[in-house]
Amino acid sequence: MKKIILSVLLLGIIMGLQAQELKVINLNKPDKSRNVTLMQALDKRHSERAFANKQLTHQDLSDLLWAANGINRPSEGKRTAPSANNVQEVDVYVCMKDGCYLYDAKAHQLQPVAKGDYRSAVAGQQNFVTEAPVCLILVADLSRFNSGNPEQLLIVGACDTGIISQNISLFCSSAGLVTVPRMTMDKNALEKILKLKKSQHLLLNHPVGYAK
Repeated sequence: MKKIILSVLLLGIIMGLQAQELKVINLNKPDKSRNVTLMQALDKRHSERAFANKQLTHQDLSDLLWAANGINRPSEGKRTAPSANNVQEVDVYVCMKDGCYLYDAKAHQLQPVAKGDYRSAVAGQQNFVTEAPVCLILVADLSRFNSGNPEQLLIVGACDTGIISQNISLFCSSAGLVTVPRMTMDKNALEKILKLKKSQHLLLNHPVGYAK
């Protein structure tokens, strides 16, 4: 038992040091002048499982995250996606080739979480996901609710996650990106990689890239 505890502590220390090696990514200011209409985005929306071998531009990554769950009313701190009682319990994690990050909507930055390519953990048994340059992981933290039945709160978190998922899908269809919403992933591995608490639930993920 002592050896197991020691191993877990060492793993945590190693992953913490790795995260420190990654740098904060300051995202570009969102480009709100993109001119595809909502009806056009809805018409083009579809799920895609093949991705070109091309990294997302800094602008596309910035706009993708802002569209997903960024702040659109700075004076109130409110988001592009609604949440129950404005609790904002859903976090967006970003997995790329160099590492995993947490999207900080207030600063519009990516905060380092773990160095390394963990897209295979997002993929689970579906290897096509590892071809996507970016994987977004949607995590609901139920501890942000002041009260409520855990089962009911998980449903609320799932509903709020679904709204963010649709934001991602519609942005992709409007910006020449492709994606597919997924529930499949190696949750045990990702809980450790992302250093999640028991109150945080992995609900959906979106591999994102350009069409192949």
